[in-house]
Amino acid sequence: MTEHPENDEQYASLSVNSGVSQPPIVNPYLTRRPRRKPLPAASELVEGILKGDITTLSRAVTLVESLAPEHYALAQEVIEKCLPHSGNSRRIGITGVPGAGKSTSIDVFGLHVLRDGGKLAVLAIDPSSERTKGSILGDKTRMEKLSQHPGAFIRPSPSAGSLGGVARKTRETIVLCEAAGYNNIFVETVGVGQSETAVHSMVDFFLLIQLAGTGDELQGIKRGIMEMADGIVINKADGDNVGPAQLAQAQFRSALHLFPPTQSGWSPEVLCYSGYYELGIAEVWEMIDRYFAFVKENGYFEKKRQQQARWWMYETIDEQLRKNFFGNERVEELLKKNEGLVLANRRSSFAAAAEVLKYYFDSLKA
Repeated sequence: MTEHPENDEQYASLSVNSGVSQPPIVNPYLTRRPRRKPLPAASELVEGILKGDITTLSRAVTLVESLAPEHYALAQEVIEKCLPHSGNSRRIGITGVPGAGKSTSIDVFGLHVLRDGGKLAVLAIDPSSERTKGSILGDKTRMEKLSQHPGAFIRPSPSAGSLGGVARKTRETIVLCEAAGYNNIFVETVGVGQSETAVHSMVDFFLLIQLAGTGDELQGIKRGIMEMADGIVINKADGDNVGPAQLAQAQFRSALHLFPPTQSGWSPEVLCYSGYYELGIAEVWEMIDRYFAFVKENGYFEKKRQQQARWWMYETIDEQLRKNFFGNERVEELLKKNEGLVLANRRSSFAAAAEVLKYYFDSLKA
């Protein structure tokens, strides 16, 4: 039997060629990817950070955000060595409802700051998807002018489901940026809500951006965020919106009188501005200058920094305990077993939790 029946003599009018030999499945020109470079020593990273090298700083921030145990240990060593060189900056938290113009405002605020000299680091927190756990990290694209400035460092980070949309590692990133010589730190949050306490606990000045005519002036749910704000600014006060913005300004000022005095003794101010047309930017920054002069004179600045350091110590302890608890294999097995019993209505949620916790605490004593 021939290779192709069609080539048999009885089919003289037909002819089938053997065809072209197939190339190998693996590309012969494909070369193996080079192995990743080994992790640098902590001293090497610290040296680059103190020199203000952006590449080294970015790599150190990536280590801080990593969940790998070896990266965590190295990052903590770097942070400890950078700590004596930190603390010499103005930490400003910026929050507001989605669409309030936070990124646009940061763009113009940052340029205003950089005109007076110094360096600026912007830590933009991008919301993570609850379904895919991914983030777009596109805030940098909306800071067109600032992203091109040599004195600015913009680092978008995923919120990763943490409280108030604040990346868990933002606090450590602030330390690294300050050690690199950035004397102005902006922390942009996802949006407003009472869970924004996490942002308030890592910045010196908390700026709330609002819009006119949205109903937020009388919305009681915003009381928590307004009590934390050191300054309220109403954006998009331009054109036909100047009147509504000034009306909202008066309403916010009246609302602030109903709140108890702040711990710092500072009376929060309410200003109008336009981020898009860059109107009133200098006045907003003058307000921030007055605040820092006020709190440094009465000693509240250092007191607040100490309170924040203590708060983050306990927050870190809480995070590590949760990590250790849920990372225990036996605890994980007990959780699955008791979860099934709870869902089958055969055990109460409290009894199931008590059993798992009893095992965990007993294992610590052993």
